[in-house]
Amino acid sequence: MRTTISDVLGSLERERRTGMLRLGGDGTVHFDRGAVVHAESPHAPKPPPGGADPELPALLALFDAAYFLLGSTAEPVFTEGSPRGRPLRVTVATLVHERRRRRALLDAAWPDAGVDAAPVVPVRRVRRQRVILTGVQAEILLNADGRRTPGRLARDLGRTAFGCLLAVRGLAAASLIRTDPPAVPGPPPPPRAEIPAEWAPADHDLLGRLRAALVELG
Repeated sequence: MRTTISDVLGSLERERRTGMLRLGGDGTVHFDRGAVVHAESPHAPKPPPGGADPELPALLALFDAAYFLLGSTAEPVFTEGSPRGRPLRVTVATLVHERRRRRALLDAAWPDAGVDAAPVVPVRRVRRQRVILTGVQAEILLNADGRRTPGRLARDLGRTAFGCLLAVRGLAAASLIRTDPPAVPGPPPPPRAEIPAEWAPADHDLLGRLRAALVELG
């Protein structure tokens, strides 16, 4: 069975390691005694300040980066060293739970992930008589120039990467942006592996706080 990035993160958590796990050009996960304290990825821009909650920007940035890092196919390389990041302590199970939820939301909005990395190109003619947009979707359509991807638009607009991905998938479903023809369906994905019992449990209070912040920003 192929070892996944989640398995590697789980091992570092169990061994209470401190240092950084590099995943090629996809970014880095930072550990402090087995807890994830920081994550960064070039695919995930830094979100704007969080107002009354000083931890919110770091929290949004960590989970945005983790979404991309947990899907990385790069060879992981761990280096011992001093921890980096703000005093957040997140379990690997918490990151995995949130990534699964985000993938489910994205696939429910539009099942083709090709729009996630493609330049956003608005259609010239809207076929519907009435279209209701979210604030993020309207912002994206107003700023889309046919060259910038959802990630680049998130960076330029000061939005979270996930918020822009979800908005773009919704625009694709509404036929408001150009999309490639849907791919021929392949074999069904393998059953989703359960989170190992020996991992530290997911922090559902933290996840609730994160999701409330995403709703407010969206």
